Amino acid sequence: MRISTAPPAELAAALARLMDERSRRALAERTMRISAIYRAGGPTAQAILDEDDALAYALYRLPATYAASIHALGRLAERAPEFAPRRMLDLGAGLGTASLAAREVWPEMSENLLLDRSAPFLALARRLAGETLAKAEIVAGDLAAPPALGAAFDLVVASYALTEIAEDRLDAAVDAAWRLCAGALVLVEPGTPRDHARLMRMRARLVAAGARVSLPCPHSAPCPLQAPDWCHFSVRLARSRDHKLLKGADAPFEDEKFAYLVVTRDDAAVVPAPARLLARPDVLKHGLRIKLCAATGIEEVTVAKRDKQTFAPIKKKDWGDEVAAGEMSAGK
Repeated sequence: MRISTAPPAELAAALARLMDERSRRALAERTMRISAIYRAGGPTAQAILDEDDALAYALYRLPATYAASIHALGRLAERAPEFAPRRMLDLGAGLGTASLAAREVWPEMSENLLLDRSAPFLALARRLAGETLAKAEIVAGDLAAPPALGAAFDLVVASYALTEIAEDRLDAAVDAAWRLCAGALVLVEPGTPRDHARLMRMRARLVAAGARVSLPCPHSAPCPLQAPDWCHFSVRLARSRDHKLLKGADAPFEDEKFAYLVVTRDDAAVVPAPARLLARPDVLKHGLRIKLCAATGIEEVTVAKRDKQTFAPIKKKDWGDEVAAGEMSAGK
């Protein structure tokens, strides 16, 4: 299942209209300030002070966070084609990026609730929601201690949100997310060693609470990767002219590195893949070398070019794609 990683046309048009009302130079200056704060580990409350800051952030980061979010959600839809969430909770929603991505994957979704404590983000989210999220409920609140939100949701997503939660509040945030989840919980984080380590801490806590790991791992056992290696993925996105201007970049694309985790209740019935590629295949003189995370642990497999039946499908695979049992056993 391949889904476009580009933000919906309606959203892109809304951002373009808002950008045309402001000085591009001023937005670029705001972008530099915001980026510096986030890179230094500063929180959103320090970086995003008003709606123009929120807009600068949206123009600078939304394409990448949207691409990572829809990639992770698309993987869930690919593995569980019968999973059809009707009610979604977007924790630490920011501009509603994950909700917009989920609507692209499951257009029949009937209810979206966006929770965030940033007033500038929520104000801009209301302006950007458009027809896609016209009926979305937007609530101000802390994802580590959310207000009463009613019945649990079919789909709960926290995208690039838990990375800001302090270490001493992370467990409470994860517990709250799981408590509010009736089906699938999707966590998307930056693809850094630090965020992977925190994601593995969350994973262990969720498994202890009865969650079933569905993606990207093929099992619920402890992660077999050893430092300095860490599990992360990459998605490529095109840069618009304005995007390049705000980032001070010339390249027509960028690669967003991210990590993600999907856990489910038993009745969500998402069967993990037999194995998944942990990197793009290495092209060798006589074939391909692939690195897999399988139910038995980390495996490195060499697929000979002469083994055409196996070589052809493996060659078409990309970083993060699943691999069938028969493909795993070829040419070790």
